[in-house]
Amino acid sequence: MAKSEKNKILIEKLMQTTFSLRRREIVQEDPSVKDIMERWPALQMEAQVYAEFHRITNINLRNQFYSELDRHIPRLLAIYRQKAGRTGKVSEALRNILQLYDQQIPDIDIKRTTALWALSAYLCEGDPDFYKTWNAEERDEPDITDTPVALVMMVTENTSEMVPFTPDSFSIAVEDSMMMMSIPTFSDAFTLIFGLMYALHSADPCKLTNTFTFIQKVVMGLDDGKTLKPRLLGLKNDLLQ
Repeated sequence: MAKSEKNKILIEKLMQTTFSLRRREIVQEDPSVKDIMERWPALQMEAQVYAEFHRITNINLRNQFYSELDRHIPRLLAIYRQKAGRTGKVSEALRNILQLYDQQIPDIDIKRTTALWALSAYLCEGDPDFYKTWNAEERDEPDITDTPVALVMMVTENTSEMVPFTPDSFSIAVEDSMMMMSIPTFSDAFTLIFGLMYALHSADPCKLTNTFTFIQKVVMGLDDGKTLKPRLLGLKNDLLQ
């Protein structure tokens, strides 16, 4: 991993060979993220996050995530618009997001961003420590102090409400450390965070539990044996109508 030209085939072979050892260490010893990354630095590679998720679940994370999310997007946007037409803080938050969405050219990345960004608002969740903006013109490094996990949006102009749609790139921070940088889209960063939670055996962000549970159970179809909370069950039923 220290080489500038990495032998990705060899790295994949070694990560596959050491999978059982790595899972035993991570699950049983519960080391810090810093210790995990010093021991298994290949987990900072996007390809190895996807590969590790497949080793754990036998599911292709990227394919499953985008296939199911894209299938649900039309219905999700319709549900958001229906809720946005009502009164209350949740409806107002959804209206603001959808107004910004309507100003964009609705390609697939914009639709995915809107579906994921509005999901937390619809589920009455919000975490300013998870969604962070880093203006590279104002500071050399993002403020990730006391950050369990964050999706960092990098901009080079004045921050605006349209940041999720118009950043220069996205990064991922876990336990005060920058893990991955220069991720091209919001949905790619969100997918990688979900995969990292499995690879690192980490709990979901506490203020976004419903959001990540929805991704886990409804989008990814991963059942942990627990029943869905009423709010999540209601959204799932609305999607299947």
